Amino acid sequence: MNTSSIKNYAPKARTAFIAAMTKRAALFGIRESSIPSMGIAPVEQKGDLALIGERAFPASIIRPRAALVKKVEQLGFAQAMEQAAYSWFNRLCAIRYMELKDYLGHGRRVLSAANGNATAPQILDDCLDIELPGLDKQRIAELKLDGTKDEELYRELLLAQCHALHQAMPFLFETVDDATELLLPDNLTKTDSLIRELVSAIPEEDWANIEIIGWLYQFYISEKKEQVIGKVVKSEDIPAATQLFTPNWIVKYMVQNSLGAQWLATYPGSPLKSQMEYYIEPVEQTNEVNEQLAASTPSQLNPETLTLIDPASGSGHILVEAYDLFKAIYLERGYRQRDVAQLILEKNLFGLDIDGRAAQLTGFALMMKGRADDRRLFERRVKLNVMALEVSAGLDAEVLASGIKLADYGLQLGDLMGLSRLFEYATTFGSLIQVPEGLAEKLPRLKQLCEATSQDLFVAEQLKRLGPLVQQAEMLAAQYDVVVANPPYMGSKYHVAAVKEFLKEHYADVKSDLFSAFIVQCSALGSATARIGIMSPNVWMYIASHEKLRHFLLSRRTLASLVELPLSAFKGATVQICSFTFRNTHSSNAKGGFVSLVDFKGGDPEMAAFTRQAIQSPECGWFFKIDQDEFKKIPGSPVTYSLGEKVRDAFVRLPRIGQFGDTRAGLQTDDNARFLKLWFEVSHHLIGFGMMSREDASQSGKKWFPHKKGGDFRKWYGNDEFVVNWESDGRELFEFISSRHSSPTKRIQSLGKYFSSGVTWTHTTSSHFSARDMPNGFIFNVEAPSLFGVDREIYLPFLCSRVCLFLMSLTNPTFHFVSSSVASLPFPQESAAKQKPVLRQIYSGCVGYAELDWNAYERSWDFQSLPILTASSEPTPTLESSYSAWITQNRDTITEMQRLEEENNRLFIDAYGLADELTPDVPIEQITLTVNPAYSYGGKMSEAELWTRFREDTCAELVSYAIGCMFGRYSLDEPGLIYAHSGNQGFDLSRYTTFSADSDGILPLTDKEWFADDAGNRLIEFVSVAWDKVHLEANLRFLAENLSPKKTESSRDTLRRYLCDNFFKDHLQTYKKRPIYWLFSSGKQKAFQCLVYLHRYNEGTLARMRTEYVIPLTAKLNTYANKLEQDIEASPSTAEKKRLEKELATLHNQQAELTTFDEKLRHRADPRIRLDLDDGVKVNYGKFGDLLAEVKAITGEKAE
Repeated sequence: MNTSSIKNYAPKARTAFIAAMTKRAALFGIRESSIPSMGIAPVEQKGDLALIGERAFPASIIRPRAALVKKVEQLGFAQAMEQAAYSWFNRLCAIRYMELKDYLGHGRRVLSAANGNATAPQILDDCLDIELPGLDKQRIAELKLDGTKDEELYRELLLAQCHALHQAMPFLFETVDDATELLLPDNLTKTDSLIRELVSAIPEEDWANIEIIGWLYQFYISEKKEQVIGKVVKSEDIPAATQLFTPNWIVKYMVQNSLGAQWLATYPGSPLKSQMEYYIEPVEQTNEVNEQLAASTPSQLNPETLTLIDPASGSGHILVEAYDLFKAIYLERGYRQRDVAQLILEKNLFGLDIDGRAAQLTGFALMMKGRADDRRLFERRVKLNVMALEVSAGLDAEVLASGIKLADYGLQLGDLMGLSRLFEYATTFGSLIQVPEGLAEKLPRLKQLCEATSQDLFVAEQLKRLGPLVQQAEMLAAQYDVVVANPPYMGSKYHVAAVKEFLKEHYADVKSDLFSAFIVQCSALGSATARIGIMSPNVWMYIASHEKLRHFLLSRRTLASLVELPLSAFKGATVQICSFTFRNTHSSNAKGGFVSLVDFKGGDPEMAAFTRQAIQSPECGWFFKIDQDEFKKIPGSPVTYSLGEKVRDAFVRLPRIGQFGDTRAGLQTDDNARFLKLWFEVSHHLIGFGMMSREDASQSGKKWFPHKKGGDFRKWYGNDEFVVNWESDGRELFEFISSRHSSPTKRIQSLGKYFSSGVTWTHTTSSHFSARDMPNGFIFNVEAPSLFGVDREIYLPFLCSRVCLFLMSLTNPTFHFVSSSVASLPFPQESAAKQKPVLRQIYSGCVGYAELDWNAYERSWDFQSLPILTASSEPTPTLESSYSAWITQNRDTITEMQRLEEENNRLFIDAYGLADELTPDVPIEQITLTVNPAYSYGGKMSEAELWTRFREDTCAELVSYAIGCMFGRYSLDEPGLIYAHSGNQGFDLSRYTTFSADSDGILPLTDKEWFADDAGNRLIEFVSVAWDKVHLEANLRFLAENLSPKKTESSRDTLRRYLCDNFFKDHLQTYKKRPIYWLFSSGKQKAFQCLVYLHRYNEGTLARMRTEYVIPLTAKLNTYANKLEQDIEASPSTAEKKRLEKELATLHNQQAELTTFDEKLRHRADPRIRLDLDDGVKVNYGKFGDLLAEVKAITGEKAE
């Protein structure tokens, strides 16, 4: 259905309803307060009046107000208002649905006009003709005749309607004078009332299907869900955090393949099959399997004893669908339609949830389904088996035991205490609560106790509280023929402590997520012959943390069918979804039917259509039949139903990589901000490169060491950006970890492999699996699992092959590639060894090209020089010809790399015998070289657009390199990094003869040429030196044309503007928000800007900046301002005067800004701020307040 109107209305309605409840509560002297008692005003009764503050109310409000006060004290003010808001929201939505279906019994609309408009409700016009239980007709007539009391009249009518519905639906329309009724807002007939908005916001046609109730609930709490998602979720927020409305077609699939399959297994000739479009026919089995299945199939079924429960029922979508199927079953058995509704609601359907509003809506939805079949249903006092679990906080077992002789019921105080303890956290643990066998045996006696009466008001109250607890215990202790659920999804890192402890105690094997625990509990709620239907994330099918759940389903149960969706198919979920059904007994070698939609695109309509097509035409290519025991051939038993026979046999026939090498998880510091840095943040001479062992590293005296940390999708070589503090063999890190854990090796893992050569890959990625060469000298991170003890010339080509990607996608199609993901892969060791000469060439070529590519950019600590400088073989090349020559080299490199990778793929495809499954082709965007724009940029750009962007980026990189030469980081006289120490110590100007380095490490960036050595002038000088000066203008023009020039600008103006406005933005991106060239800026007017090289900064830098640049610039601006004033005075042209006046106004703003900046600079210069590069850029950048630009982007905090 079209949900756009509902999606727009419901979140705003929640806010409006809560505000209305809060306002109404304040009217009765109940407000939010940090001290609850302070927010509740006293009430005094005088005769038939209740006095609250200075306001008088009818004394009749005293009782409901007291109930409201009690609720506020129990839940807190905010939660009480939330609860009242959703109760009235649910009630009004229910009345709206019923008035449109004409289910109210009097034929009038209660919320809208007779013509459907959101004007005066029809019931208001026809009030004298309305018959409702308890309605004072004389008072109604008086109010109507008065003519000025429509608001009071309508309130009477609406409440009378709610009271009338109490008999049929007490779960939604509570008793008269309850606390919630007191909060019904005023001004209900006004044009901006809550009722008018409900009627006008959602078109009548949207109310045609009861499914609207589920969508209203989904969107009503959507804003709350956004607030709590991604955090540790408090108990009261679990419903919002885990709410997910199940698509209708998936509900049909689950119900039809559980309840429907149960019925058809016993009655295979039933016409029910023709009504179930998502029913998957049982796969043809062997005789032995058929015998096993027959033994667990009931020989006959009685519709009246067939039970189905949804233990996480939400708004009741699953139960509503099950109603229709039960109805078909009853009608098939000859029952009269009008008798069916009550039977289904009272005997067949059961639902539990932790959310009261959800239970209300479930009950309402089921009553509406029944009312459509039985006009007199509301009169039959139907007792639904749907409830919201209640906590036992209000039950005082000792009061009960003192007022009733428990022994007469065969009970003891301990039985009541046990029941109380069981449900202490009922609204947190929900249906995961397991009723102990001993308590389950006492439930009949406890039920008898609930029926007892007492004259003692306190005991009577406790008996009343006992009832719901016993009822929910009975529902949880029962066993059902069918269990269907879309359970809550919430990973362990979002669990509060109570949930963590509960799952650890009761669901230790499946504690990683709520949904996995629910799967096991759903099975426990089912009888031995039960069918279970589940919708859940698909991660349980593949990843290691759910291996025990797979064992449970594959070795102790029988997986009957499964539908796996693509990630993008279900907009409500942030994870990839599957839905499946299983039998509650195990049948060896049983085959199931699996539908794979993972390669399709679209939403619910498309996924539903593809599923139906697979069911109708199993040969379609995305329907698979497989013996579930086949899954066990692959380590960890991933549910890889789409694997070809040859691939599966490879796992049986071939040894595993783990038999030849050692896959390891690496270091986890517990504080990366402290122990890890990007290599360019720290002093370069403190980094220990090329260490062969821990002993070498320890004796080197270095502090920082190269650190593999995964990174982006990149094959063969690279992603070397981090260093780790491993001074004195990691002494500081060992001390830190030891202070947090019982053993440091819980985090400092695989010590024996540090600095060893191997193959590494990225643990967490949303892209493809990618492996890279790791020579000696690295410590590897937990995010960079690695393989050791193997021939890298053989194993790296395999891990970079399409065969590996294919196997990995089947065995581990998630974002996480742990060490066991690689260790469990089958590997053709013998055939690979025979191909070693070829593989060695592939390894050498691919690693060589990838290494050259990585080192061609400043990001690499092995960067030597800008390749464009030496690319051309011409005697006097231009910048453009140098670029063209480099691009030609790049294209050749990309082509050769693609050839080598495809040859590599062919070798391994042949070794595995997968020529029918795979082709060796490598898409150009998977040639992971930075010089390949298809890889670097991707997207939907044309080839021409890709190369244009590459040219523009190359020109920006040239400017960055030139800035590096200006600061002395690089030199045109020597390759590699020249100066990257600290404090300007040891800086040697003699190493920069071709192009001199700046003497003080301060580089002005100004919009005008205020300083001869500013960045603009020095960039022009660099270009004139790096290329022949004869071509200077052409070179400047080419450079400027690729830095977003403006039409009227000269090339020099474009370069100056780029340096002032955009260089630092690009620098932040290149250096990942850890800049080494810091931008000091006076502010938005850019009166003064300069770059300071982090490694050359010293305690006198700020003072020098002030005396050499800021103070002289102040004088220059004053002089220029005087000149402008004279020019304005002398100018005969009005237009020229206006231009000069505008420039002068700008200049005055800059002068004011510079004065402020100068004062701040003096304040910061006086203490002679010292940097410790070991603290990293984030810490050091924050020491200068707002003298620096982009402080928040870099430090995460606003400048002080």
